[in-house]
Amino acid sequence: MILHPEQCRAARGLLNWSQERLAVLSGVSRSTIKDFECHRHSLHRATEALLVRTFEDGGVRLLGIDAEGPGVRLKAWRQAPP
Repeated sequence: MILHPEQCRAARGLLNWSQERLAVLSGVSRSTIKDFECHRHSLHRATEALLVRTFEDGGVRLLGIDAEGPGVRLKAWRQAPP
């Protein structure tokens, strides 16, 4: 999967995470996240994998490119029975 800067920002927004929080949870430096989101540089594959796994563990599903471009969504969750 290729993570796009826009997906990274959108996924953080869905989870209400700051760049700092994502950095702590993923083990990726905040400056790397900031530079990636601002299109200053691309990510190494290992760094991308860390961010993708962190978002997935947090409950975000990253969507591949379709006719409308890449996307993000919250994963479905089960509600506790009444």
